Amino acid sequence: MNKALHLMKIFSFNKSERLCGEIQINRLFAEGKAFIVYPVRVVYMVNTEDITSVKILVSVPKKKFKHAVVRNRLKRLMREAYRLNKTSLLDICKQKKLSLQIAFCFVGDEIADFETVNSKIKIALAKISELL
Repeated sequence: MNKALHLMKIFSFNKSERLCGEIQINRLFAEGKAFIVYPVRVVYMVNTEDITSVKILVSVPKKKFKHAVVRNRLKRLMREAYRLNKTSLLDICKQKKLSLQIAFCFVGDEIADFETVNSKIKIALAKISELL
């Protein structure tokens, strides 16, 4: 039973993992580094604070996707892909005692399926891990 609880904690996505606050978000986009793994643009910023944490933000533009249903689906897909693939990134941050802020912005023109989003998020997380 203990192992099952541990796995549930590893693959969870809590409120504490979400990037909140206008000041933090503006600072991330102003000072962060960015790259594109089409159809996802990734902006990240590394901090060397005492707290080792990874906080993420997921964004889909209203200009390209007019219907909230579509935007919410794409955000849900990106959050799920991150939730399933975050463990290696968390381990690296714990080892190096880093705090990381990441923004995933969907820049594609068409609605993507889960396989596409999942593979691109995996590539993006691997690239961030390399850069650390």
